[in-house]
Amino acid sequence: MIKITRTDLEPDLADKLRRRTARLLADGANDTAARRRWHKAAAERARIREALCGMCAAIERCMYCGDSRGTDIDHFEPISRAPARTFDWSNHLLACSSCNSNAKRDQFPCDENGECLLVDPTTDDPYDHLRLTLSTGTYNPLTPKGEATIRVFQLNRPDLRRGREIAFPRSQAMLRDYLRMRKDGDEHSAEHMLAALRQQPFADVLFAMYRTLPRTGAALVLGGPEVVEALQLSLA
Repeated sequence: MIKITRTDLEPDLADKLRRRTARLLADGANDTAARRRWHKAAAERARIREALCGMCAAIERCMYCGDSRGTDIDHFEPISRAPARTFDWSNHLLACSSCNSNAKRDQFPCDENGECLLVDPTTDDPYDHLRLTLSTGTYNPLTPKGEATIRVFQLNRPDLRRGREIAFPRSQAMLRDYLRMRKDGDEHSAEHMLAALRQQPFADVLFAMYRTLPRTGAALVLGGPEVVEALQLSLA
C-alpha cells in the first residue's frame, strides 16, 4: 500500500455528488435506500471510477493490494455504517474484488475513541503504519492501525506475498537496466524503462525501495550500489 494523492473532481460531477448527498440527508435514507440510489447512478459511478484510475500509481491497480485490477469503487467507510457518505468523493477508493468484496466487505474497525483503525492511503501515509520486508514480500505492522489494515485487507495472503517477493528482483533488474541506459546516454530508453517500472503492479515494492534509501546499509538491503545509484538518479 502506498500514499495516494486525491485529485479534485470536475466541477459538474462534484456538484452532482453534493446534490445526491443532500437528497440522501433530506430523505433520511438508510443503507438500503442509499445502495439503491448508488446503483442507479451509473453515469456518476463511471466518472468516479475514471477519476480514481487517474490517481493510481500503477495502471488501474487496487489501492489496497496494488496487484489486481481495480474493478470496484470501495466506500472506505461502508454504506451500512454511513449511508450519507455514499456519494462522498473523499470516501471513494479503487479496489479489486478480492480486497473489497472478499476481504474488507463491511468491516470498519475503530478504537475505543471511535477513530478508524484502517489506513486510508489518501489521507494517511501507509509507511507510518506498515513496513514491507522486500526480501519476503511481507508486511509488518508498526501501529495498531497497521495491524488492523493488514488483517482486514489480508495484505499478507500468499499470492500477494509471493507477488511482491518476485517484484523485488524484477525491480532491481529494471533499475540496473535504467542505470546502464542513462550511462550510455540513451535518455529516451531510460525514461521508457523508468515509466514501465513505475506503472507495473506491486508499485508498493518500488516505493518501499525509495523509502529505504536513507537507511543505514541501504545498499545491502536493496541489492547493491548500482540499484541505489539508479534509485537516486530516478529521483533527480
